Amino acid sequence: MKHILFGGDGFVGRILAAKLVAEGEQVVVADINKGDCPHYAKCEWAHVDVTKKEQFARVKIEPQDAVYNLSAKMLSPIVTRAERHDFFWPVNYQGTVNILKAMKAAGASNLVHFTTDMIYGHTKTVPMYEDHQVAPLGEYGESKLETEHLAKKWRDEHGFNISLFRPRLIIGPGRLGILEKLFKLVDYNLPVPMIGSGKNPYQFISVFDCADAAYLAWKSGFPNEAYNLGSTNPPSVRKLLGRLVQEAGSKSLLLPTPAWAVKMTLNALDAINMPIMDPEQYLIADEECLLDCSKAERELGWSAKYSDDDMLVAAYREYRDEKDQKHELHQARSAA
Repeated sequence: MKHILFGGDGFVGRILAAKLVAEGEQVVVADINKGDCPHYAKCEWAHVDVTKKEQFARVKIEPQDAVYNLSAKMLSPIVTRAERHDFFWPVNYQGTVNILKAMKAAGASNLVHFTTDMIYGHTKTVPMYEDHQVAPLGEYGESKLETEHLAKKWRDEHGFNISLFRPRLIIGPGRLGILEKLFKLVDYNLPVPMIGSGKNPYQFISVFDCADAAYLAWKSGFPNEAYNLGSTNPPSVRKLLGRLVQEAGSKSLLLPTPAWAVKMTLNALDAINMPIMDPEQYLIADEECLLDCSKAERELGWSAKYSDDDMLVAAYREYRDEKDQKHELHQARSAA
């Protein structure tokens, strides 16, 4: 059997591919990009845009293969309200349709698929279990929720085995996203505004823990279930940011704000297509969005290994290292 990773050159895909290769598994990375990861020397690679049905012929899917849908358009970079539908839906929804159809044509039926905790919308119960109400607050969450509806249909009508994962904000080496704005404020010793008091917890999930979950879904026979993925015992926003400021040696102050006023202002900017943050993030920023992940622990033997504050500090250090390297390169070129 092969492991076919659509979006395999992406954030989670690179980690999962390396993990599978290290165990001697045959891996096919199908993506529109090809990085320079060392383990790619032991992978097959196929240029596949999941929005283009004809390109799936470049991947030979066989009935026994394990397929992973890791392709997605994410909340970062921020796009305007007018552009969001056309930005998210072709990859997130239609790409999933194309993957399912390609699998069916090949007689394959085992899939790991990543959606998002953004399908839940506003917090109604704390913590959030997998049966929490679903009411997405924007096009990203809506596009991902529709793929879960697809999964149910293909399970019921075609006998597919589909394991769904709903991660919190994924953090790790190789992607900063919205965190870059935060790190710039800390770097320049500027105030760091919090939406609300900062007393609510903020939960991340490590990219390594996400890859482990996908791996364990395969090992468990692709259970037809949905699983939350989040860190254990996340600290409050205030404690999380406080440690970041301390570790960075910054003089930044944490600035509580009236959440209602900030949200109203951000909503107004979004309405005129001048967003500075995505509504699906700021509308819940002061809520206790805490995922319960005990189901994945019980059924898959999975557990989060990385803490939120350690992950945030590690992301900041990577940001600083990259920034310092660019500065040194610029100085060297100027001197030459």
